[in-house]
Amino acid sequence: MRKFFLTVLLVSLFAVFGFSNTLVIKGSNTLLDVAQLWVEEFSKMNPGIKITLEGAGSSTGIAALFNGTTDIANSSRWLKDSEVQKMLELKKWFAPVLVAWDGIAIVVHKNLPINNITIDQLRDIYTGKITRWNQLNPNLPNAEIVPFSRNTASGTFEVFKEKVLGDEKMSPRVRMLESSMAELETVAKTPYSIAYFGVGYVDQSVKVISVNGVMPTKQNILSYKYPLSRPLFVFVDVTKGWPEEGPIADFLRFIVSKRGQELVEKAGFVAALGQ
Repeated sequence: MRKFFLTVLLVSLFAVFGFSNTLVIKGSNTLLDVAQLWVEEFSKMNPGIKITLEGAGSSTGIAALFNGTTDIANSSRWLKDSEVQKMLELKKWFAPVLVAWDGIAIVVHKNLPINNITIDQLRDIYTGKITRWNQLNPNLPNAEIVPFSRNTASGTFEVFKEKVLGDEKMSPRVRMLESSMAELETVAKTPYSIAYFGVGYVDQSVKVISVNGVMPTKQNILSYKYPLSRPLFVFVDVTKGWPEEGPIADFLRFIVSKRGQELVEKAGFVAALGQ
């Protein structure tokens, strides 16, 4: 009986103070790998907290914050104007936490004899103005370019669209894929292909090429010399105030800690806090 009343008391306290032994994280596919590392390490330190992690895209994470189905939204982009307007209308307030820096890597099949591409050339490929590699350079193969992109729920898609396409529309011949890993694996086995995704996903199966003569190195990303550099965020709902206690607060403190930022570097991205 005493144990029963203690359990009821604890449940009541959780209800009153808003604490829970669960944590839901949704959003960016780019941040999925590093988020998995965070969750694994955090879970060892906090075995009583049940964590759910999804990485379907930045827009899905922000949408989940609005409808209250996530505690934390991982995002590889800033909030859209429409999302800020929606916050104002609903009187909800989302706060960003800078967790990493990234460069959107431009990758091609490893046998393609190209080492650099310009922003203008990327725009022409992804808008369909250029469809064959020898249109870029007569020394390149007379072969059809096979371009891949992240889907429209992706923050990486949004940043690429802003920095490369501008006001122009992506060509319908561009093949949309659901994840960064799907892009990596598809380019690795598809001759004459090109794609873009976060630098943390790059491995030896593909070739990274420079953009405007600049490679996505740590130094070039931090200095913004690399033209496709960007910050990576997590967003939390602070409508009722900043979380100071409980799983959300503990997880946020962990990911910006020295160990949390070491895991950012382990995942292939650039630490936000100068590791």
